[in-house]
Amino acid sequence: MGWHVSPVGVLAACVIAFWAVMAMVGPWIAPHPPGQIVDYDFFGPLSAEYPLGTDYLGRDMLSRVLAGARFTVGISLAAVMLACTAGIVLGMAAAVLGGWTDTAISRVLDAVSSIPSKLFGLVVVAAIGSSIPVLIGVLAVVYTPGSYRFARALAVNVNTMDYVTVARARGERTAYLIRAEIMPNILGPVLADMGLRFVFIVLMLSGLSFLGLGVQPPNADWGSLVRENMGGLSFGAPAVIMPSIAIATLTISVNLLIDNLPTRIRDRSE
Repeated sequence: MGWHVSPVGVLAACVIAFWAVMAMVGPWIAPHPPGQIVDYDFFGPLSAEYPLGTDYLGRDMLSRVLAGARFTVGISLAAVMLACTAGIVLGMAAAVLGGWTDTAISRVLDAVSSIPSKLFGLVVVAAIGSSIPVLIGVLAVVYTPGSYRFARALAVNVNTMDYVTVARARGERTAYLIRAEIMPNILGPVLADMGLRFVFIVLMLSGLSFLGLGVQPPNADWGSLVRENMGGLSFGAPAVIMPSIAIATLTISVNLLIDNLPTRIRDRSE
């Protein structure tokens, strides 16, 4: 049956919910201020006092990972909402209106998608400067074309259905066709696609931060934590491993959740 619940999907949803809660309350439940030096032993090991060890300055890694969750999850969520909202609206409008409108939107977004995403992000952030609004805007622009193509492909198929033809014949406006006839019938696949784009955005944000062009000090997301503690890699320091594990658990869990969604949600909204 389409509504079979997978244990793997439930576990993945629990991990995602955990990081979502940590993004909201992490800074308040952190045992130490993220920037406070609490240990004179840099790259300290796991201990009862410092469960995730300490970083290259002796700061508590548990506190820094919890604080970094807000930036990684928050920036990625804002970017994916902007990218998918713009892509879905433009995709449905292009499918319904067709003609020169469809061609113009498609060509503009094809031009944007032809630029390598990381190169585009590096050039824009390096030119304008790194800030949270700039990062959100760059990530949204990079992933809007993909969302547009996916939504348009779904909307074109729905637009040929008999019920849409009947609605158009009785004089319904374009906004009504998009809102009432097309959107409800592509919602499931679009939400699954949004989850995948969230994963891509988390990885790109972490990559930019690893290169020093993401979230800037004194703030730090998980990618920044990996970069600033790279010196401990040869020691097997927890400070460089734990942020990597945080990124992996979030992205893998989102993928597993999407793969284990009920069939009727993932493949087609009914």
